[in-house]
Amino acid sequence: MAGHPKNILFLTCDAFGVLPPVSRLSSGEAMYHFLSGYSAKVAGTELGVHEPQATFSACFGAAFLTLHPTVYADLLAKKLEEHGTQAWLVNTGWAGGAYGVGQRMSIKDTRACVNAILDGSAIKAEFEKDEIFGFSIPTSLPGVDSKVLNPKHAWTDHDAYEETTDKLAVMFIHNFEKYLGHGSVDYTQFGPYVETG
Repeated sequence: MAGHPKNILFLTCDAFGVLPPVSRLSSGEAMYHFLSGYSAKVAGTELGVHEPQATFSACFGAAFLTLHPTVYADLLAKKLEEHGTQAWLVNTGWAGGAYGVGQRMSIKDTRACVNAILDGSAIKAEFEKDEIFGFSIPTSLPGVDSKVLNPKHAWTDHDAYEETTDKLAVMFIHNFEKYLGHGSVDYTQFGPYVETG
């Protein structure tokens, strides 16, 4: 009744502190993150969880899927294309370090990111490409400290940031192996890239 959305937001909680509070996703990247369904189980929302644990749940709801996840990804990709809808990944997890080192993303910053998406200022922002994950990170948004927008700048220990980023990227890559050979598109090309020696 309300028509089709201009924006779709995928909500995640990154306990590793390496995903930005908001990132713009291409259609292929949107399908990669939709299929990955990455988040973290956190204390207070999951029984028996005392510190965050990474989890992957296809389409952010694997338990409720009756068909293979790539069927839903293909359908969503078609809808995004047909209606010119922009996908975003919004992270409410940690910034400036992983759980135990960094701080939980403030509600104020999350609200400012979502408001920027809704009022159109986010799409007009300048972006920089994340070197590992490939998505686009706004360099500035109204009401958000630009240092927080790119996790690389929020961490004081840059070696730890790179090591943690690589660790999470490898988790994404291993999780995504189950989708190889399924669906109409090989979405692995839109995921993180880590050099292995």
